[in-house]
Amino acid sequence: MQSAVLTWQTRLNALGPGILMATAAIGGSHLVASTQAGAIFGWQLFWLIVVVNLLKYPFFRFGIEYTLATKKSLVEGYQSKGPWFFYSFIGLNIIAAVVNTAGVLLLTASLLHYALPIAISVTLLCWLILAVCLVILLLGHFKALDNVAKAIMGLLTLATVIALAIAFSNGPMAPADYVGPSPYELAMLGFMVALMGWMPAPIEISALSSLWLKEKQSQQSVTKAQGLFDFNLGYWLTAGLALVFFSLGVLVQYGQSANIELGGVAFAKQLIDMYALTIGEWARPLVSIIAFLCMFGTTLTVLDGYARTLNESHKLLGFKQSKHSLNIWLIVQSLAGMAVILFFKSALGPMLTFAMTLAFLTTPIFAWLNFSLVRSVPSIQHSKVIQSLSWLGLIYLVGFALVFLVWKLG
Repeated sequence: MQSAVLTWQTRLNALGPGILMATAAIGGSHLVASTQAGAIFGWQLFWLIVVVNLLKYPFFRFGIEYTLATKKSLVEGYQSKGPWFFYSFIGLNIIAAVVNTAGVLLLTASLLHYALPIAISVTLLCWLILAVCLVILLLGHFKALDNVAKAIMGLLTLATVIALAIAFSNGPMAPADYVGPSPYELAMLGFMVALMGWMPAPIEISALSSLWLKEKQSQQSVTKAQGLFDFNLGYWLTAGLALVFFSLGVLVQYGQSANIELGGVAFAKQLIDMYALTIGEWARPLVSIIAFLCMFGTTLTVLDGYARTLNESHKLLGFKQSKHSLNIWLIVQSLAGMAVILFFKSALGPMLTFAMTLAFLTTPIFAWLNFSLVRSVPSIQHSKVIQSLSWLGLIYLVGFALVFLVWKLG
């Protein structure tokens, strides 16, 4: 009995990278994309959320397995595959780092602006939220991020489950005879691709997870069992919450008279208003807390994670490093994100859609890279289930990407 307790204690002590991955993933893909899918199409895309989470699972897992087995990050693995893959990752990662930082920061600030009783400009709130995140990261870095992420995920999970229980007890708001639009039209292909691009997270998050695990390994010993337990908990928690947010969209917004806003900020505000109208005004603070926790946690982890990938890439390119290099990249990334908000605020919605679509189109490439890296390590062995899922996932992702490109270019 005591050994079982000790086993669970050691597993819990190793928690961190998987929870950070979940915190980074849940923002735009869950609060906005998952809920929108349910709000617009009802239960029709439930299968898509399940399938995408299932088929992407091996490729996120491979990043953790590679680092556990080799003590190297995925970024180092990409470099070993050759300059074309490495430079492609760097270019895509820079775009994702800047656009995603701007997007999640603006959405977080907009939600806080909506919830505050006093009027403060969204731009000023962006600066304030950025300052709080930088203080947490610059003073405590991984340890502080680790602790904050665990607290946020605990509160977020509890709040969303309570909200779903309330929504189920009230029943669906759609009229019994309501027939919603179909997602299976060519015009909706762009929406489905964007949804899959960030579900449960962009594929480059596997590189972030790898670097978080490498940092965790520098602080304590992490066994394969501990690393995979942490990853599986974070991944399936993320997938489960995607279905929770999807279900909330179906139960609360599907079939309502108001048109569903497609812009992330406008939709998040509409979601809070819809809760207050359908469940009761008392629910507004609960939903506001859920939305803000989603986005603050995502902002924090996006800042840290992408800064680590930029710093790691910079180091692998042969540039001289100092003990402050990570902090410098963190500040540079933050200022670049703010610059996008200040100069391209009106175009941020299309930029996020572009980032989500690009994330999906590059997923097959980096999924194959992650797959090929673990296959090159003899100590990593997989069950037939994982092998089958991997090949099925590659076929699905490549096939869907080709269909989208033919449709887009046709």
